[in-house]
Amino acid sequence: MSKRNDLPTKAPRDTTPAGPVSSKAEMAAFLAEARHAGRGPAGGRGRLIFALDATMSRQPTWDLACHLQAGLFEASARVGGLDVQLAYFRGHGEARASRWVRDAAALTEVMSGITCRGGLTQIGKILDHAEKVAAQAPLAALVYVGDAMEEDIDRLCHKAGRLALRNTRAFMFLEGGDATAERAYREIARLTGGVFLPFDPRAAAELRALLEAIGAFAAGGRVALEAQNSTASSRLLADLRP
Repeated sequence: MSKRNDLPTKAPRDTTPAGPVSSKAEMAAFLAEARHAGRGPAGGRGRLIFALDATMSRQPTWDLACHLQAGLFEASARVGGLDVQLAYFRGHGEARASRWVRDAAALTEVMSGITCRGGLTQIGKILDHAEKVAAQAPLAALVYVGDAMEEDIDRLCHKAGRLALRNTRAFMFLEGGDATAERAYREIARLTGGVFLPFDPRAAAELRALLEAIGAFAAGGRVALEAQNSTASSRLLADLRP
């Protein structure tokens, strides 16, 4: 199995010095660049983090996600391609991220070597890691799948706000009906301009279609998502903030 790296335990401090007030021309250039946020050099491959709760209750969903993740690459291949990194937490304080992969087979290889272990949620570490990655190079989306939230919601919202400043959308999938988790997932999605979605193991085809739509968005932006013209893309567009 591929080597994995520990996720950071706190978000990096922004040391960028303050600059002068931007001119109209500079602001226009910034906005033009922001439209391509999340895409590779010269508008090439997009980048996405696929994050999962790997605590003990998650094994059946982990196996399903391993089967469904191919959808991330399907539609994205038609609009420039997608680089995906797996991130997960489990046990007592263990949180890791994989190497970047470019196809479903490689991601399946990474996921198949991981088993779930008991522990509490560490969503904050996932958000911190995504913010650090986005600070290094554009990151279009964070896809998170879980069923619980056992952290301080205000701290998570603060981290989500930092991620939003990097122009990274969070697509938060919730399995089950935990009210506390739903409140947190919805707020993280709202703050980042992403979408809250149910993860229903009984609707595998629908989940795969949603992942395909998210993959298209990560690789080609809103234009690519609109071009899909599918039920799943329409569902995302209805909630995806401009």
